[in-house]
Amino acid sequence: MVAEKKQDAIQLLTQDHREVEALFEKFEKAARDGTKEKLARQICTELKIHTMIEEEIFYPALRGKIEDDDLDEAMVEHDAAKLLVNDIEAAEPSDDYYDAKVKVLQEEIEHHVKEEEKQRDNIFSQARKTDVDLDALGEQMAARKAELLRQAEAEGLPPAKTATMAAEA
Repeated sequence: MVAEKKQDAIQLLTQDHREVEALFEKFEKAARDGTKEKLARQICTELKIHTMIEEEIFYPALRGKIEDDDLDEAMVEHDAAKLLVNDIEAAEPSDDYYDAKVKVLQEEIEHHVKEEEKQRDNIFSQARKTDVDLDALGEQMAARKAELLRQAEAEGLPPAKTATMAAEA
């Protein structure tokens, strides 16, 4: 058995991004409602865990060390995605707008990923220039992610909670 390679915080988050992008691609190609529902639930679970480890560990470690405006925008983007995640989890594939909600969620996540890792002076490149120990942060995030995955498998995760906007309109 090969020992799992330790990832720093940014490698862990980048891997999460690739996994969710692959799930969205599978969803787009899925024809059956059962397959769509399974994929949508997997996407929602992955995103809930990803946003939790970013908000609980990654963003607080960077607050005051990178552009606060970038972190504030990331938090609002997370909350917009959480509202859709909760809607999708409460819905059935046969419901009106189900596929559209998953598509809009995909577009929001693609935008968020671009700002975290792809555009100039993105959050990840700013983080690499700080004195934050990204290896230690990665270990902490991996441990929390494993804990959340166990919880998701055992009893499911509660609906995502927003930090910057009211969940009810």
